Amino acid sequence: MSPSVVIRGGKVVNHDFTEKADVLIEGGKIKEVGHDLPVPKGATVLDATHKLVIPGGIDTHTHMQLPFMGQVAIDDFYSGTRAAVAGGTTMIIDFVIPQKGEGLLGAYDKWRGWADPKVCVDFSFHVAVTWWSDEVKRDMETLVKERGVNSFKIFMAYKGVFQLDDSQMIEVFKTCRELGALAMVHAENGDMVAELQQKMKTLGIMGPEGHALSRPEIVEAEAVNRAIMLSNQSHCPLYVVHVMSKSAADSITLNRQKGQVVFGEPIAASLGTDGTNYFHKCWAHAAGHVLSPPLRPDPTTPMYLMQQLANGNLDCVGTDNCTFNTAQKAVGKDDFTKIPNGVNGVEDRMSIVWTKGVCAGLIDECKFVEVTSSKAAKIFNLYPKKGRVAVGSDADLVVWDTSASRMISKDTHHQAVNFNIFEGQTVFGKPVHVISGGHVVLQDGELKVSRGHGNYIPRQAHCSHVYNILRHREKTEQPVPVTRGPYTGPVAEPAK
Repeated sequence: MSPSVVIRGGKVVNHDFTEKADVLIEGGKIKEVGHDLPVPKGATVLDATHKLVIPGGIDTHTHMQLPFMGQVAIDDFYSGTRAAVAGGTTMIIDFVIPQKGEGLLGAYDKWRGWADPKVCVDFSFHVAVTWWSDEVKRDMETLVKERGVNSFKIFMAYKGVFQLDDSQMIEVFKTCRELGALAMVHAENGDMVAELQQKMKTLGIMGPEGHALSRPEIVEAEAVNRAIMLSNQSHCPLYVVHVMSKSAADSITLNRQKGQVVFGEPIAASLGTDGTNYFHKCWAHAAGHVLSPPLRPDPTTPMYLMQQLANGNLDCVGTDNCTFNTAQKAVGKDDFTKIPNGVNGVEDRMSIVWTKGVCAGLIDECKFVEVTSSKAAKIFNLYPKKGRVAVGSDADLVVWDTSASRMISKDTHHQAVNFNIFEGQTVFGKPVHVISGGHVVLQDGELKVSRGHGNYIPRQAHCSHVYNILRHREKTEQPVPVTRGPYTGPVAEPAK
């Protein structure tokens, strides 16, 4: 059992209200929220005077120690979740990504074997569907009913590796609908990407700039729009991961205005930097920013995406944290298509959102909690166990210092990777104390994490936040046949 903890004198912030209150934690849960709470004997007391007490961050999109493009991401489930704690995140949702032909259940068990002994915070899994068969469908059902998985990802890119065609996507969407799961998409037109990659090579463009030039905005936006259409016709809710461009965000906004059930996830990278970095004279610098979809060269994109997040057209912030060091990236030194895709973000996400959102006057502290924690908890059916400071909720909490600032650097971050895409940026807001499952894992800025502390959190299907609208819509929009008399006229013979 975790010891009692009392957080004194802070301002409790939830997505819908704030209040000055103390918080009492016992047995890994929030036991009481109120004024002048008594301190149990032996309890740890944390001072939150002039600071915020917020739900721990939930990173909806990570890839710890992912085997990809001939390399393995250098931040594993220990260093990655340790860095998460340092930044104020107390839960990650990582991705199980089977190879083509690999069973989903076997891949899930393999990822659990990697994660369970190492995680410093609670975690859960999305599972990718990279091929289709009756076996895959059966595995999806087992994952939902017995393993607590309620979200499945489709790749529309990485032709020949992970990409599904439209007919396979429809089967996944139909199965997600039957199971009450949420479908997710990596939205890029993989066929056009492959075509444009070859075009860049023909032109002699082999550096990291070729990555951006072969994946223009329209390639992302087209795939977003197509995925929304296919999921809508399949009566399946959709979550678009790593929204990277204005065009993709606009497609989500337009379809939401038409009533489609679709959620959009910008990431720390798309909010905190831009694609001009691909044209940097230093190859290592440019390659360090390679991820897919790419950062956009339009420097106004980060502000635009933050505005869409602020007004509710986009929903919650992930990171797509998938880190490769410079030597690993250098596998593609002569061919941009061989540069392992991925960047950091899990440690800096919360401060990036605070700086680009709250400090910029686009969101308030309640919206900050919503986009970094509460909305994710609702979409993935974790709320109010996660994402809320309330009696009975998990004691995953952060004491957040709004007046603190720091300069981001690879020399001081806690991740294993030797590069940081936010290098040199001064950001505001940082955690002073972090509580995970009732345990103080960051105190006065000092990490106190331990391997294997985190628990796997199963998630139930048929999430009301995701499915309620669809259920009501199906009742009112069910197609019915037209009642008419039989046709009695002539009928032509088949052509010979």
